[in-house]
Amino acid sequence: MTDLYYDMRGSGPVLLVLPGGAGHPMGFDRMTDALADRFTVVTCDPLGLAHGRLGEPVGEQRVEDWSDGALRVLDEVLPEGESAYVLGTSSGAIASLDLLARHPGRLRHVVAHEPPCVGVLPDGARQQAAFQEVYDVYRAAGLRAAGARLGAVLSGAEPVQEAGEPQPLTREQELGNPMALFLAHVLTSFTAYGPDLAALTASPARLTLAAGVDSRGQLLHRTAQFLSRHTGSSFVEFPGGHVGVAEHPADFAGLLAETLVPVGDSQAPYTT
Repeated sequence: MTDLYYDMRGSGPVLLVLPGGAGHPMGFDRMTDALADRFTVVTCDPLGLAHGRLGEPVGEQRVEDWSDGALRVLDEVLPEGESAYVLGTSSGAIASLDLLARHPGRLRHVVAHEPPCVGVLPDGARQQAAFQEVYDVYRAAGLRAAGARLGAVLSGAEPVQEAGEPQPLTREQELGNPMALFLAHVLTSFTAYGPDLAALTASPARLTLAAGVDSRGQLLHRTAQFLSRHTGSSFVEFPGGHVGVAEHPADFAGLLAETLVPVGDSQAPYTT
């Protein structure tokens, strides 16, 4: 059993935040600060990258391990008899869907923002193969080339051949870079994950699929809409694109609070 790494701030009902990428919560502080007057915000760091473990060995990551870790965090922080709100973004959104499918009784309302579980789509096999190509480019040519290929996959643009010599990272460089860890140990396993649509549809907890307004027409906006339709869940557009949390933290936080707890909800947290 691995150690748990998370941060807590604020007061009110528990809001569990599952970041994307390799789980490093970089870029989340301004959003969580904006929510701390309404929620006890608990931000997970599944690999402990922001808690002194950046640079230590990392193995291939499993969605179920992240969601099991999130459940253990809830067991530590959630008062007896209460359920939690959840925000998951990108790879963290996939973990939030797995958590909801397997442990709905611990949750009240989950917002899954742009989960890249593209296998659900009619062209899912092709999209999963495209993510495998991103991994292959990373191993052969390095971080910059893989980042460009990933951007092309998400946007639907034609990939552009990177100029210059390939620059694959050494193991030491990879272990010290959260984006490299994501490409090496999270990307392919998480995008291969197939959510349990029947369990999500039947869940007593609420589910909202979300995507950035700037992601319209792109792969993960389409994925979120597909999941919304096939689980009977709400769909909400948030400010910005795939990393709207960092791009528009205050507006993202405001819409998140309204989405999780609609006006007039008897379970609404207090507001200032």
